[in-house]
Amino acid sequence: MTSTVLVIEDDLGLQKYLKELLLDNGYFVKTASDGIEALNSIEKLKPDLLVLDLGLPNMSGEAVCMEVRKKYPDLPIIILTARDGVSDIVQGLNLGADDYMTKPFIADEFLARIKARLRFQQGTNNKLEVGDLELNNETLEVKRSKQQIQLTPQEFKLLQYLMTNKGRVLTREMILNRVWLYSTDIQTRVVDVYMGYLRKKIDGGFNKKLVHSVRGFGYMLKE
Repeated sequence: MTSTVLVIEDDLGLQKYLKELLLDNGYFVKTASDGIEALNSIEKLKPDLLVLDLGLPNMSGEAVCMEVRKKYPDLPIIILTARDGVSDIVQGLNLGADDYMTKPFIADEFLARIKARLRFQQGTNNKLEVGDLELNNETLEVKRSKQQIQLTPQEFKLLQYLMTNKGRVLTREMILNRVWLYSTDIQTRVVDVYMGYLRKKIDGGFNKKLVHSVRGFGYMLKE
């Protein structure tokens, strides 16, 4: 799956560089320029990893780190800052950061650390579950309340992506990037069409709906 990285950096030049670097290496990237914006973005996007500067306006990077760690204990945080003292590094790690890098930095090392953090964080589950919905990645079976559901290969990939990211809002662009690999022949409208197909098969005949539209954003699978 395509991982989403939220870059929290108030230096707009560096922010742009980091975004382009991550996009070029296959990540979905969002940015925030201050602490308050960062917390709001985390709530909406549910990113897979944070790149966090400490010297932020409105709310410090340290405060953001502590707040994120309280609410999202498993969300990887990589601090990227000009503060290079040993005491700064120790403090950053004690606040809950998973890694600490100082500026200036080497791009390849930065990317390697992100990849390592995500690899550690993300395990591949043979069986995915959301409520009474089950998807088996080995047998390619999908069941709801023990009833078999027949899906096309594309519908299966779409559901797999939704279930892997259960409870998280996925934009049409994110879904296109993961399920259709951003084919130039594909428009975001196809996501709506396939979500309609999937909703009928997954939610049809059930009182409790699992597939949800999030107005202005995209879709989410949740109990």
